[in-house]
Amino acid sequence: MAAKSFKYVIVGGGVSAGYAAREFAKQGVKPGELAIISKEAVAPYERPALSKAYLFPESPARLPGFHVCVGSGGERLLPEWYKEKGIELILSTEIVKADLAAKALISAAGETFNYQILIIATGSSVIRLTDFGVQGADAKNILYLREIDDADKLIEAIKAKKNGKVVIVGGGYIGLELSAVMKINNLDVKMVYPEPWCMPRLFTADIAAFYEGFYKNKGIQIIKGTVAVGFTADSNGEVKEVKLKDGRVLEADIVVVGVGGRPLTTLFKGQVEEEKGGIKTDAFFKTSVPNVYAVGDVATFPLKLYKELRRVEHVDHSRKSAEQAVKAIKASEEGKTIEEYDYLPFFYSRSFDLSWQFYGDNVGDTVIFGDNNPETPKPKFGSYWIKDGKVFGAFLEGGTPEENKAIAKVARVQPPVENLDVLSKEGLSFACKI
Repeated sequence: MAAKSFKYVIVGGGVSAGYAAREFAKQGVKPGELAIISKEAVAPYERPALSKAYLFPESPARLPGFHVCVGSGGERLLPEWYKEKGIELILSTEIVKADLAAKALISAAGETFNYQILIIATGSSVIRLTDFGVQGADAKNILYLREIDDADKLIEAIKAKKNGKVVIVGGGYIGLELSAVMKINNLDVKMVYPEPWCMPRLFTADIAAFYEGFYKNKGIQIIKGTVAVGFTADSNGEVKEVKLKDGRVLEADIVVVGVGGRPLTTLFKGQVEEEKGGIKTDAFFKTSVPNVYAVGDVATFPLKLYKELRRVEHVDHSRKSAEQAVKAIKASEEGKTIEEYDYLPFFYSRSFDLSWQFYGDNVGDTVIFGDNNPETPKPKFGSYWIKDGKVFGAFLEGGTPEENKAIAKVARVQPPVENLDVLSKEGLSFACKI
């Protein structure tokens, strides 16, 4: 089998790959120079849709509706777009070996792909309960969500188990978004997580109390401080019970597990410098190996704002890091320089008719403001994080686009704060006047 050769290869076909392809096209990539190699069978799409609109019972999102780059308000890149630009989409192709010294990638089918410049955009894989040997975790209808195939399995299960019982394992992003969408599908929903409150990596107890109260009012039962330790299945091999560490047993027709992800760096182990669980890069996403770049979930990069190395798992960074890497590649070819990556961490979520945004760093003391009563018809509240007398982070539920821009600016500018009580009373107006 003859090797295929390209000037540029992107390995991984997620959000980063799509945004990198768009930037390559902007920079004038020539036909035949660029290939995207993806394990998935479809062109790059906006992954956040899978835990939201894709699972809606009415008017669900479907491809080609959410191919990149619609998530950031750009043109939708349909499979034909790649053809028109002379970019080769190599789909349903899993790379099983990477030889960075030889500049070669080898697929499961034994094909070899040679490159001059490589962008690693392999993303993350979900952590599975079978990885920990949890008893019965291989039963049917114990599902995960990462790719479109996973979402399709979820839809099948929802249809097959109409009005059934769902147990969501995990209280983070996926747990909260899927609990909401399962409830919208008229299923009986229970959420189980070990932490004292939901989204503990970001939310304070005050913020979490609002969402837990809101979800409870929607009829979702939240079980905190315990974990799933085993599952029982019926004679068809389908899950029927979830055993909890505290001794409780929950009935379940469907179980959805959202307990985090792992960056997919295995292919490059020992060949490239790693740090903080990811592939170490500079401010242009160059790795320790010449002509090899890493973007998105797998990259540990210098976060200029906080003068530290960090790995960020979020779609916003996936998009922006991909664009930065391509700009850096083209600039170095032309002997030019570009600005260092200067990223402001950004996270957001939507569920039911709620929508929150967070910017900056959740460190230091917190001040909550606004109306965080879950009974309020249109709640609007937020929080600031204050460290060393400055605002480091800002969170807002129910904000307008202008208000969200204001909290982003506060997190970027880091204005001084003299009195936390005054800040609490000023609330959103503090951000709006910066």
